[in-house]
Amino acid sequence: MKVTANTAVTLRYKVSDAVTHKLIDEGRDPMVYLHGGYENTFPKIEAALDGQEVGFQTTLNLQPEDAFGARDESLMRTIPKSEFPPGVKVGGQLEGRNDRGEPQHFTVMKIKGPQVILDGNHPLAGKALKFSVTVTGVRAATEEEIAHRHVHGEHGHHH
Repeated sequence: MKVTANTAVTLRYKVSDAVTHKLIDEGRDPMVYLHGGYENTFPKIEAALDGQEVGFQTTLNLQPEDAFGARDESLMRTIPKSEFPPGVKVGGQLEGRNDRGEPQHFTVMKIKGPQVILDGNHPLAGKALKFSVTVTGVRAATEEEIAHRHVHGEHGHHH
């Protein structure tokens, strides 16, 4: 079966920094996504896989705008430490709100005296990335997966 719209695609992948070549994610668990413009993976990866079959391998270099986007310095926040529960640590993750009031994930970047510096950017924002992918499975998506716009089951979405 070929990778086409409304197929569930299983990939083995590795992600590394395209500049430093440092391995970022070995992809120990396969990635499963719904193919066909459902925004379950990056458009350039989807385009490279369109029409391919199990066993196809490719390596793609994605610029920041094709991956997690450019860094947005407006997503940096400095909050008084007194507003956090005890035990806040660098590297911790929390959910807050962006300037539009929408939910936003933040990472604690630094604790500087009485202040905590948060970053709402994705940790890989601003980075050029190299994705090495191998198609290991292709099947027709179920009607429910198409309606929900994502793959269900093992390595997919769970409700």
